[in-house]
Amino acid sequence: MHAIRSKTLLSPNVTRFVVEAPRIAEIRKPGQFVIVRLGPGAERIPLTIADADPAAGTITLVIQAVGKSTHDLVDLDPGDAIRDIAGPLGRPTELLPAGHAVCVGGGVGTAVVFPIAQALAAAGVRVTSVIGGRSKEWVIFADELRGTGDVVVCTDDGSAGRKGFVTQALAELCEGGGIDEVYAVGPVPMMRACAELTRPYGIKTTVSLNSIMVDGTGMCGGCRVGIGDTSQYACVDGPEFDGHAVDFDLLIDRLTTYREFEQDALARRSQPGQCLEGDR
Repeated sequence: MHAIRSKTLLSPNVTRFVVEAPRIAEIRKPGQFVIVRLGPGAERIPLTIADADPAAGTITLVIQAVGKSTHDLVDLDPGDAIRDIAGPLGRPTELLPAGHAVCVGGGVGTAVVFPIAQALAAAGVRVTSVIGGRSKEWVIFADELRGTGDVVVCTDDGSAGRKGFVTQALAELCEGGGIDEVYAVGPVPMMRACAELTRPYGIKTTVSLNSIMVDGTGMCGGCRVGIGDTSQYACVDGPEFDGHAVDFDLLIDRLTTYREFEQDALARRSQPGQCLEGDR
């Protein structure tokens, strides 16, 4: 059992948990993730390790409440416990050794890009973070990222930072030159747009893929992604890949595989006792 030490609401549907997981905290590296299971029979959910404190024996998980299982998780409170946390899983981030890196985070993806920015800054790399949200209340990890370098905040309505999308700010940085690598994490359309934007400049662009996972060890094949002319598995070959080689059409198609089931499960959760279409 992994006790929850603290819980913080970061945005209307994003929650940060600090959870006891001493062995994971000791060895995790940027880019790696865990598979979380709330209890027996519960869904296995992959979550990036947003931060860790080896001395305290804790890791930080940032959860966006979208479906039934993530809503069940964010309903937990300090003192409650998560039954299983397996990890660290996945390949660590291949960090730029020197130069200027731009870390682009969209929505909850900002929490995923934070440990990358942390590690880059610690290695002496110049870091510029470009983060965004629909409006001020949807922007997360801005203060934490300011500890790693310059931060450009973008909001759709202009309520914080500059008005516009993260891709517009990234385009301006690319035009200015001097960027050695881009790390982009967020919604699939955003990562795809970042990769297409940097392609003409020849800037290496790393993206973190949120494909469907079950076991996290490469056994089930559910997280298969197309990278160039090959099929790879996000859980063991990734989750980070060359954004210019990703088959985003295949990724989008596979992400919709269980959408009906997910919507039905969420409806059952919000309307207990009611007969739904799947019950007939």
